[in-house]
Amino acid sequence: MKVNLSLLETLAAIVEEQTFEAAADKLCLTQSAVSQRLRQLESTLGQTLLVRSTPLALTDAGHSALRYFQQAKLLQNEFLDSINQTTTEYTQLHLGVNADSLATWLFDALETLLAKEKVLLHIKVDDQDKTRELMTTGEVIGCISSDEVPIKGCNCFYLGTMKYRCLVSPGFKKLNFSKTPTREELQNTPAIQFNHKDDLQKHYMERYFSTSDIGIKHRIPSTESYLDLIKRGYGWGMAPDIQSQPLLNEGSVEELIPNQTLEIPLYWHIWNLKTQLNQQLTDHIRNYASKVLDA
Repeated sequence: MKVNLSLLETLAAIVEEQTFEAAADKLCLTQSAVSQRLRQLESTLGQTLLVRSTPLALTDAGHSALRYFQQAKLLQNEFLDSINQTTTEYTQLHLGVNADSLATWLFDALETLLAKEKVLLHIKVDDQDKTRELMTTGEVIGCISSDEVPIKGCNCFYLGTMKYRCLVSPGFKKLNFSKTPTREELQNTPAIQFNHKDDLQKHYMERYFSTSDIGIKHRIPSTESYLDLIKRGYGWGMAPDIQSQPLLNEGSVEELIPNQTLEIPLYWHIWNLKTQLNQQLTDHIRNYASKVLDA
């Protein structure tokens, strides 16, 4: 059985664009041609690859096909470079990243790579506990995760530890908490979550107050606005040292209870493909992480 890469490219475009019409525009095809290519691919493989739902979703076989296509494209571009046939195409790097790493150090880590190589970043943001799932479904080629368990066919490297502190504004702390903050006080004042997957506040409560119930909460899916809401005195929340240290130094926020921290280990998972780009990507991320994360 031979699988045409152009058919797999069509599947990837449908998934990325989330409509057949947008995929057709991206590939410079008609919508009917896109549908025909997908049917041909499913017929060749003897498997349903795409669930026509809202949003469109891949089947298990579809995830495998997408993973194969992304690996094949990386190897193809590497091959063309190796025989000095410079490709005019950009290589898409699909990465899964937690919001705090994206907001604080990832672009600095990749700056040299982006300047030298023809790559396009396609980043999916998820909680550090969930990014590994993006690897298993084939949606990304590499991810930053708090999960140390290697994925079959992938390499895993320890990056370092991101340290978090429970922060409040001075006025909010004075208004809502006693000298020794209690579990009830925390549960009755608004916590601030990034989204429904953000469990850092829950982990803090479990570790220091013996409960997983954080009580009432805001949900603010922006790292910048998240910290701004804390500064404005509308709630308490967990923030990484790399981002919050300047605010602590200037006094606009303070720790709810000094030195009560959460240490979240981070790992880099990447497909085990022996390509120069994969190696460069891994080297840049590991080297920069060693400078900004705790050992």
